[in-house]
Amino acid sequence: MRFVIIGGDAAGMSAASRAKRLDPGLEVIVLEQTNDVSYSACGMPYNIADARRSMDDLVVRKAQAFREKQGIDLRLGHRAEAIDRNGKRVAGRTVSGGPFEVAYDKLLIATGARALTLDVPGGDLPGVMTLKSLEDGRRIKDYLATREVKEALIVGMGYIGLEMAEAFGARGLTTHMAEALPRFLPWMPADMADVVRKELEDKGVQVYFENAVERIDGDSGRLKVTLSRGSSLTVDTVLVSVGVAPNSEIASAAGLTLGPKRAIAVDRSLRTSDPDIFSAGDCADAFHVVTGHRVWVPLALRANRAGWAVADNVTGRSVELPGIAGTAVFKVFDLEVARTGLSVDEAQAAGFEPVENMVVSRSRAHAHPGNQSIYVALVADRVTGRLIGATMVGREGVAHRIDAVAVALHAGMTVAEFAQCDLAYAPPFSPVWDPLLTAGNQLLKSL
Repeated sequence: MRFVIIGGDAAGMSAASRAKRLDPGLEVIVLEQTNDVSYSACGMPYNIADARRSMDDLVVRKAQAFREKQGIDLRLGHRAEAIDRNGKRVAGRTVSGGPFEVAYDKLLIATGARALTLDVPGGDLPGVMTLKSLEDGRRIKDYLATREVKEALIVGMGYIGLEMAEAFGARGLTTHMAEALPRFLPWMPADMADVVRKELEDKGVQVYFENAVERIDGDSGRLKVTLSRGSSLTVDTVLVSVGVAPNSEIASAAGLTLGPKRAIAVDRSLRTSDPDIFSAGDCADAFHVVTGHRVWVPLALRANRAGWAVADNVTGRSVELPGIAGTAVFKVFDLEVARTGLSVDEAQAAGFEPVENMVVSRSRAHAHPGNQSIYVALVADRVTGRLIGATMVGREGVAHRIDAVAVALHAGMTVAEFAQCDLAYAPPFSPVWDPLLTAGNQLLKSL
């Protein structure tokens, strides 16, 4: 049997490696349009922050290792452009322009997502960049190394934009951030968002809310950016961080069903609307464990786990994934920011009657040196008492605490049940009443 995979990053190479491990006799062909496979994209902002490091340090495993050690037919520079479902063939072109066709018995579409760009005059000028692929990272790093770059504008305030603010700061750049919305991180309680905003401003980042980019002009080797509220900035580089979109065009053209945000719709076994075609990674949707509804939340763990599940199903093992909680964590200078489950707005849209409560607690016992404030907001459904979401911000103790809430969401726990969990205590790590327990007890009162 021939198993063909379109896309050679997290989902694609996880599926390829596991499939060969489970069935060494299986013919596995991977078509990857770039020259990069299996790399840690999430590490790119931190790599960019360090001028001494090579972007290739983020490569987890080189292409030749997949070929020689596992017998995977990995074809770089091969862009898949069309799927013939009746003939069970994939057609495309190589980087040199030559056409190719590959027949398949089972197919995995793991084409990932792409960064959105600015559709404004000057949005394609040199120095206006995005960060999604390893090649994007190399381009940014090369730009910083070969030009006199002193000032940067980040457009958008999502995860990557906030992480890159720190990276630019580490490289000594004066950094500005522009956001079209009246505030950033709209899923976060306003008081917590203010904590993040203050951290940015304390670190010298100038923040402009309700300011969309209207045009970008070249100005004597620099970039003049005109904002919607009439002001303008002259900078040396612009990083566009306004979100990503799934690369689902090849699936749509083949007549496969699409889901939220035009991601490829898959069932719990990762099959598309064609039983011989699977999809996994940032191009595919998933089911939310709280709502049971389809969602598109492109995150790394899901991509790798889904790749494994596809390999299991292709090799004859029946595997279904229960879903995701949308758990995420990122760093904003000295702050840890994390979330899981639903925000109040998301819960209302899903038909819940949400109740939210926020507490400010401490990361360690009150008398222990170095203890810091932790902000915890929990969301519950008033009708059932079920815990359905959480957001946390703090200088320590946030990144792994959020996992406890994620497990509770997978288990479908009520707030009352969660508030009775036996969480660890020692003065260097927590007060006797962990911030999560304090938040749970306070939310019970609101319920």
